[in-house]
Amino acid sequence: MKTKIAVIITLIAFSFSGISQKKWTLKECVSYALEHNITIKQNALNVALSEEDVVQAKGNFLPNLNASSSPGMNFGSSIGQNGARISTDNFRTSFSLNSNATLFNGFRNLNTFKQAQLGVASSKLELQKIQDDISLNVVNAYLNILFAKENLNVASVQYEISKKQIERAKNQVEAGVKAKGELLNVESSAATDAQNVVAQENTLNLALLTLAQLLQVSTENFDIANLDLGSPSIATLYDDSDVVYKKAVIDRPEIIKAQIDIENANLGIDIAKGRYLPTLSFSAGAGTSYQHSFSFSNQYFFKQVENNLGYSIGLSLNIPIFNRFQTKSGVDKSIINQEKSEINLESQKLQLKATIERVFLDAKAATKTYEAAQTSLVSQNEAYKNAQERYNFGAMTMFDFDQVRNRLVTAQSSLIRAKYDYVFKSKVLKFYYGESILD
Repeated sequence: MKTKIAVIITLIAFSFSGISQKKWTLKECVSYALEHNITIKQNALNVALSEEDVVQAKGNFLPNLNASSSPGMNFGSSIGQNGARISTDNFRTSFSLNSNATLFNGFRNLNTFKQAQLGVASSKLELQKIQDDISLNVVNAYLNILFAKENLNVASVQYEISKKQIERAKNQVEAGVKAKGELLNVESSAATDAQNVVAQENTLNLALLTLAQLLQVSTENFDIANLDLGSPSIATLYDDSDVVYKKAVIDRPEIIKAQIDIENANLGIDIAKGRYLPTLSFSAGAGTSYQHSFSFSNQYFFKQVENNLGYSIGLSLNIPIFNRFQTKSGVDKSIINQEKSEINLESQKLQLKATIERVFLDAKAATKTYEAAQTSLVSQNEAYKNAQERYNFGAMTMFDFDQVRNRLVTAQSSLIRAKYDYVFKSKVLKFYYGESILD
């Protein structure tokens, strides 16, 4: 038994030893995650892609310009008009420059440009939603570490108490006041407390690992700074969930994105209806050619190019009459998509309201649980003090004393759990209200 306790003590001492290291603050953790998280980087690229869609949509308003050349050679001979065979070996090429522009196409270019702009806004809102979710995950992981540290501290204190009781029990056994069995009971309790320290330390290490992996940093010597949480109070909550919802329904990115989706769908209807209208386009071009015969004398290259230079200009009007109901079906599908977008907005609002109502009730319940845990801890502290005195005077057995002490440890752990449960849930409530969750 003594050997087992000594080994555990050595492990604990080793785990707490080491050089000083950087301690990450909550703001540093969130900032680092927002800057380096892979999912955020991927969605940031989606924003960049949507911005390129705007560039392409702008280009639809401009005329294009294309240059071309078609060189070629002929070999052999042919019979001329006089019946004589003549050589047809020659080299020829042509050059052209052409431009086309859409003058009117049922406002489709304009509405496509508007859709592209909405796409950028939608991508940014989606990115913001992901950033918010990751921020919440980081805060939760950070608080879990603090929670694990407090539990480890409680376990360590109890273990220190157990070590002192071993010394006291040894002295009492040597003085003949206590039987040797009492010392064995004390040593057994101390071993259990030491094992609890190791278990709590493992829980802390897992919590640190979770946050380090979330930040995508090395887990070696990773640690966080303490956070002054204050004392939870019901006064920090809002009057009711509707106060939070009315604020959130205006500011939350998922709601704004759903509204943008409706605008996008309306533009989709306009684009589809634009196919009923005529399309008017403009074209202009210039071209020339050069030919060299290997059997005859030829004009110089630049002379031929100049002499053969020609120009063209024209308008093209395309009036849709019947296209196998493709346009009508496209309009009908766009209207259906618009209705789906409106339903999605209502669904997002209902989901947001339900979430906020649940978070609000959870925060209130967590506060009451914390207050009850405080009351329980005060009672258990008094019971423990009384039991300690009775045990010291020999009026209580070690078994009964351990029962009282275990209730105290349970009360301490319950208070810690209730505190961090409330802190996180209140931060989530602040998050939906638009307040900072990093304080």
